[in-house]
Amino acid sequence: MAHTASARKRIRQSQKKHARNSYVKTTLRTYNKKFNKALEAGDKEQVKELFHICQKKFAKAASKGVIHKKTASRKISRLAQAAKKVVD
Repeated sequence: MAHTASARKRIRQSQKKHARNSYVKTTLRTYNKKFNKALEAGDKEQVKELFHICQKKFAKAASKGVIHKKTASRKISRLAQAAKKVVD
């Protein structure tokens, strides 16, 4: 257990950050699954809508430092490729 006040504060901060980051990552996974289900169903409108939502959420997670920028870019690129096949 931490003895100094600064160490206790760092523990509190890391717990808050962990909770926030895990929430964001869970949300990303959830929307990714919804997008994939819409792809399988072939629902063009829902694919379009969910692509924009996923793109926004991945970009925001990258800008906040939850995931790496290149990871977000790769995921968005793959979502775009998949969406293009269904929408076009």
